[in-house]
Order: sequence, then structure tokens, then C-alpha cells
Amino acid sequence: MTAAREHHTVPLSVLLKRELANERRIVGDGVTTYSVFGLFDGHNGSAAAIYTKENLLNNVIAAMPSDLNRDEWVAALPRALVAGFVKTDKDFQQRARTSGTTVTFAVIEGLVITVASVGDSRCILESAEGDLYYLSEDHRLECNEEERERITASGGEVGRLNTGGGAEIGPLRCWPGGLCLSRSIGDVDVGEYIVPVPYVKQIKLSTGGGRLIISSDGVWDALSEEVALECCRGMPVEAAAAQIVKEAVQVKGLRDDTTCIVIDIVPPEKPAAPLPPPKKHGRGVFKSMFRKKSPEYSSQIDKEYLEPDVVEELFEEGSAMLSERLDTKYPICKMFKLFKCAVCQVEIKPDEGFSIHVGSSDYGKLHPWDGPFLCSSCQEKKEAMEGKRPPGDRHSSDSD
Repeated sequence: MTAAREHHTVPLSVLLKRELANERRIVGDGVTTYSVFGLFDGHNGSAAAIYTKENLLNNVIAAMPSDLNRDEWVAALPRALVAGFVKTDKDFQQRARTSGTTVTFAVIEGLVITVASVGDSRCILESAEGDLYYLSEDHRLECNEEERERITASGGEVGRLNTGGGAEIGPLRCWPGGLCLSRSIGDVDVGEYIVPVPYVKQIKLSTGGGRLIISSDGVWDALSEEVALECCRGMPVEAAAAQIVKEAVQVKGLRDDTTCIVIDIVPPEKPAAPLPPPKKHGRGVFKSMFRKKSPEYSSQIDKEYLEPDVVEELFEEGSAMLSERLDTKYPICKMFKLFKCAVCQVEIKPDEGFSIHVGSSDYGKLHPWDGPFLCSSCQEKKEAMEGKRPPGDRHSSDSD
């Protein structure tokens, strides 16, 4: 796997320098490694982008159960990403800093790509078969009606900038604050209905691999996904990212952050298949034809020859509701500890935790011990994001 990036802004050059090839070892199996790539496009200052770059991955890993095998780790990752994003936002907001950042965060383990995103940076994939896949979702109020409805239902207002006399200009924004995004990390001054809960998509590539492009909105405002892929086709990653940025700047000039990361996922070559054993003659041929195969042998044959070699979508969820993103219906919920906050991972006593289902229509059908559970601080965060806390009733925070 190879990767390259191109950037034209100083803060993001700092953010991406060490993120380019951040490789970690999966806890539990001691063998498998994974790579992480992140793009953080800050606004109203760089503090949120820098803080998120330095803390997000650790918060995601902290939310992963220990002693998982490779398949369990991959399956647990979407839920851990949600917890990590929310914790990072919660911790940063307690610093009382007013900046914010978009985040597009890609974790690659073998042929499995998991992307979590808030904001309007975008991640796309071109598979070896030539198909285009969108691995992120734009959270711009201008183009996302569902997010507009969620914000107004939570107590925010959506409208354009009023210049006086009834004239309105510019994109749709959330008020107070005037942010044109519905999801981000930070932005404590805008309101907590601007949520950090990410859209998450997980796919498994075919054995042919593919090319991943992560770019900030300055690229996508100038180029379509097809043009971005076509303008760098056949180029090594070292030149591809630079070419995409060059094309975007030629179209609109450098009026916004224009950053691009290109990653080629090239699977290792398969070992040559062993030669078949020499054919048997006589009655032995018929015995081998009808001999009962062992389950292990049959499973190996099925996996090697019958599994379709195509891109497979494993997981997709974009809800902003924690009760849905951390639900007990999650297929591996048994792996998550009962007496730990599902977001910040602090220890909580049995009578101190809040079920994430509190206030939901199904809560009456659940047992008192049905989790996952949140600590009191994360429960307040959840209620604020859902518009269930009175305006101005914010938790206390210390400035740094």
C-alpha cells in the first residue's frame, strides 16, 4: 500500500505530516497491522484540528474491547469510531476553545476499509474493476435536508445570512454561530446540536485492490469525483495528489483549503497454487471421487473458489442518535464491558450508569440492565445533542 498527499495550507501540513503512514498493531492477535489516514479541515482557528489529530485515534482504540481476533476487531471498529469521535469532541469542548474541524478518518486493515466522517471533506474509492464508491457523506446544510430537519427539531435555526432589509445571501447556515455544517468536532460556540457523531462506512475490496482519494472541500467544490480520478489516472501516488490539487486550483483558484491524500491499496501477490497430485488409476479413482471430504477441506475450497471476488459493503450507518449507534442489537455487544461508559470508557457503578435507551420509545420494553451505559457527563452530552436539555444549560468547563 502506498500513499501520498499534497497540501497548500500550513496548519494541515502539520496535521498530516505524521498521519500519512500511522501504522498500529491490533491488540489481541499480535500479528496484523493497520494503517490510518486522516484529513482535518479546521475553521475559526486550528486548535480543534490539531487537538483532534493528536487524540482521535487513541480515543477510538480505547473504545475497542481487548483480546479480539482480527475479524472481531474489524466488526467492532464502526462502533468504536462513533465513541472515539464523541469523546474527542466532548474533551475538546471542555477546553472552551471556539474553533471546529471537519474530519475524514480512514482505517485500512488488509482489504477492509473503514471510513468515518463529519463535515464536508470527502473520501472516494475507485476499485480495480473501475467502479466508483462514496465512503463518506457530506454534512452541509445546503444539500442535506435530513440534517436540516434534525437541527431544527433539536432547537437550532437554519437560514441564510441576512444582510438587512430582508435580503439573504450565501449558503444555508445554522444559527447561532452561522456554521454551514451540521456535524463537526468542536464548535462549542455554535450549539451542541452540531454533533460529532460520524457517518461510517466499511467495505472489503476485491483482491485487485483500489485507489482511495481523501480531499477537503476546496477540491470537491472545483472537481467532480470522476474528474479527480481521471486527471491522475496511471500516475503514482507521489504525483497523483499534486495533480488533483493543481486541477482544482486551476478551476477556482486557491480560495479555500485544498488538500488531497491519495492511497493505492495493492494486495500482496498470491503464492502460486500447488500442483495437483498425480491422477490415480483404476478403482482408486472412483474412491477418491466419492470419498467424504472433511469440513475443513470443504470450507477451504468454498472460500478459495466460490467466494465472489468483488467489492463487498460490510457496514453503513449515518444516524446522529447515540441510542442507535451504540445499540445492544450490535452483533458483538457481548464484547463490551457492562460497567464502563460506552463513550469515555470511565468506570461506572451499576447504579450510576444511564442506559442509552433512556427516553426512547422502546425503553419500557427493556430490562434495567440493558446497556450500553453512559456516565452522567456523557449522558448530558447525549441529551444536548438531541435537544433534550434547556438552552443555556451547559455543563461547566475550564479554559486552558
